[in-house]
Amino acid sequence: MTVLVKILQFLLSLSILVLIHELGHFVLARVFKTRVEKFYIFFDPWFSLFKVKRGDTEYGVGWIPLGGYCKISGMIDESLDTEQMKKPPQPWEFRSKKSWERLLIMTGGVLFNFILAMLIYVMVLYAWGETYLPTSNVKYGIVTDSTGYSIGLRNGDKILSVDNQYIDNFHQIIPDILLNERKTIQVERDGQILNIEIPKEYTAQLLKNKGVFEPRTPFRPFVVAGFGKISPAKDAGLAVGDELTGIDGNAFQYYDEFQKYLSGKKNSQVTVNILRDGKQMDIPVTLTAEGMLGIGSNRTYEQVFELKTIKYGFFQSIPAGIAKGFKTTGDYLKQFKLIFSKHTKAYESLGGFITIGSIFPGIWDWQAFWSLTAFLSIILGIMNILPIPALDGGHVIFLLYEVVTGRKPSDKFLEYAQITGMVILFAILILANGNDIMRLLRK
Repeated sequence: MTVLVKILQFLLSLSILVLIHELGHFVLARVFKTRVEKFYIFFDPWFSLFKVKRGDTEYGVGWIPLGGYCKISGMIDESLDTEQMKKPPQPWEFRSKKSWERLLIMTGGVLFNFILAMLIYVMVLYAWGETYLPTSNVKYGIVTDSTGYSIGLRNGDKILSVDNQYIDNFHQIIPDILLNERKTIQVERDGQILNIEIPKEYTAQLLKNKGVFEPRTPFRPFVVAGFGKISPAKDAGLAVGDELTGIDGNAFQYYDEFQKYLSGKKNSQVTVNILRDGKQMDIPVTLTAEGMLGIGSNRTYEQVFELKTIKYGFFQSIPAGIAKGFKTTGDYLKQFKLIFSKHTKAYESLGGFITIGSIFPGIWDWQAFWSLTAFLSIILGIMNILPIPALDGGHVIFLLYEVVTGRKPSDKFLEYAQITGMVILFAILILANGNDIMRLLRK
């Protein structure tokens, strides 16, 4: 059911983004009295799920839910309809319009994607506000993995700043380090202020593992809320509502200490100390090969940490939403530097449809859905404006060349460029989705 919810959210989000993007081309084409032959959501090779003709335009829904298109008359696009281009130009065709008009038509989709993202961010901030965990409220310090440990971080460190700049949102610290190439982290450890250097070679590891450190949480109260599919604890007699007080008579102050103790007892028997109805009980349990009890707690962030929520009135949400859109766009553009950097190997982190679909939550959450749709709208806008033939950006480059030189590239050149661009795009799709498949095989 979780996977189905993710797929449905992904398809709905993709449908909205494609509709708005193609609507941008459609509207600008109509503004300049250019005929649009087909306006489709999703692709329709061989047949369509629905179509209707209104005026000069056929509107429809294809059966491959991976995009859509707006076929503009007199333009060499992914359809590679060259027969029409052999006929004399007509006044309503794209090729008959002035170069600046064609430029605006081609940028219409990207423009609408950015406008959509801004509008969604405005709506989200007005409806739900912004809730996050302030760095200053991570009162127990952090828990770090082997990557963080090799850099010099330790469990219990309290992060104060990055390059001596305070980051208010705790979960923005890792993205800030990556995107702004931070070199140091300032932490408080045992009452002392330490300066931890971030070696450049660790950037690749930070990209692969963005959970290098998380807020440290106390062990108690740990009340059993459920069991896993494989649960030695349930088999041994633990029940929902039992409160763990320790293992083998050892009390733990922090949850990571509890995890570390269990990891050293894999496939071994331990005595689980619990409180049940106010009475102390000791239950022997044989751990799994991974050192797991197979139990879960329903304790939430809100119960452990004090989160901060910023509420926006309608007029406050407008500049705040626009600012958020511009910041998100800037941050995403910075990621391209990482992708093309040799030492980061960021190309290994590229993801395809599985990766994109997996970012949606397993339950239907409208706030998360709209926030992710806004983010994906920005990604779609940026990707489409890249100077690759077959993308909007490729057409824009050729049009800018025409505006500057006054010379229009030949139809044959544009046809070959379109084919080349499609090959490049297929290669990127294969790389991204291939990475998805390899990650699945490694699990």
